[in-house]
Amino acid sequence: NNVDQGSVYLFAQNKNGPDQWGQVQRLHGADGLAGDYFGRAVAISGDDIIIGAAITANITELPPSNLASSTPSVPGNTQGFAYVFHGVASASTPVNGTVSGHIAAVNGNPVAGVQVRLSGTQNRLSVTDAQGNYRFDNVVTNGAYTVTPSLLTFTFSPPERSFNQLAEQTVADFTALPSGNTLNPIDATAFFVRQHYIDFLNREPDEPGLNFWITNIDRCGADQSCRDVQVINTSAAFFLSIEFQQTGYLVYRTYQAAYGDMPNAPVPLTLSEFLPDTRQIGANLVVNQAGWEQQLESNKQSYMAAFVQSGRFITAYPVTMSPAEFVDKLFMTAGVVPSSSERTQVITEFGAATSSADTAARGRALRRVAENSRLAQQEFDSAFVLMQYFGYLRRDPNSGPDTDFSGYNFWLTKLRAFNGNFQNAEMVKAFLVSGEYRHRFGP
Repeated sequence: NNVDQGSVYLFAQNKNGPDQWGQVQRLHGADGLAGDYFGRAVAISGDDIIIGAAITANITELPPSNLASSTPSVPGNTQGFAYVFHGVASASTPVNGTVSGHIAAVNGNPVAGVQVRLSGTQNRLSVTDAQGNYRFDNVVTNGAYTVTPSLLTFTFSPPERSFNQLAEQTVADFTALPSGNTLNPIDATAFFVRQHYIDFLNREPDEPGLNFWITNIDRCGADQSCRDVQVINTSAAFFLSIEFQQTGYLVYRTYQAAYGDMPNAPVPLTLSEFLPDTRQIGANLVVNQAGWEQQLESNKQSYMAAFVQSGRFITAYPVTMSPAEFVDKLFMTAGVVPSSSERTQVITEFGAATSSADTAARGRALRRVAENSRLAQQEFDSAFVLMQYFGYLRRDPNSGPDTDFSGYNFWLTKLRAFNGNFQNAEMVKAFLVSGEYRHRFGP
């Protein structure tokens, strides 16, 4: 019944999960009455909280000894109070910590691709990296948790670890024991998704991305036909992703613009050229993380600058070439006929110079051609097929069991026959179920 008495509610980040705010405490004045308006002003400093209350009172009714000499005796004046709470912020706000660990076989070898589930106050999912490590950041410490590892081809000792009131850094290690079955770990969703980050994006998965793609597949439950479709779509999504299109596919287009197809080959580069260049242009990049656009831009600038300073590029494009000659050769090699304005924009990178010796301008010009929309469109199918070999099989199309490009040409012809529809062409499916791909990971 205390109308307008007022309260202050404290909320904490990560209370109900990562970046999910939740109420942790309600504060009010011990002597509170109706009309106090407790919480009219709030200030927090460290562990101290000061809360203001504007309490309306008729000053003429107060004993004279309570009146300050500077306060006029005006009926209806207001008298304010401040309440100080000490230690409330730290006591009420959950401290965030980390839960991490290492998973290794009995011989000490790390086990990668193990799904690690954190359940309890927060529910999270991670996967071990190449060193067998996993990590959960921003875990609320005043909760109860269970950490459970799983992978088709292993059992784990202990099967799980449980914790109450976590320390700031909590370690949960496990030993992986071969299960003795003949299953293939690539059929485990977390293992499968992580492998795609490695094969196409050249990095370990970030937790939000990992969880998104795992959910995309596992939402099918026991419906195998649904799962088969989602596995294919998830796999293709890595090639189609912004991150790959702006890194791996840009590397492909850069080679195409600079050198065209290799002699006696329908592709512009080899796996040994593609991998280091893609790692360079994708360094420290995680799309959708804070600052990713700036990181990508910095990577592109550095990559193009290094590319145009290579001996191969300088031999193909001598610095004595005029800007117009330089640009025209790039477009011709790329197989793109630019509009007049496109050509002029690229030449303008050199300003008033009469030669193309300016390294920075060379890099910018090459990038403009490599990022040309018509080049991206005309090479899309060719790159999609090539990445089946680079990503899934980790080899060139004319190596291993293939002695020429007949397999590559077959899939390119089929993909084009279906107007680029990888599902109808069954291209991604064929590589995923191939013995060569599956034998990379198991029987």
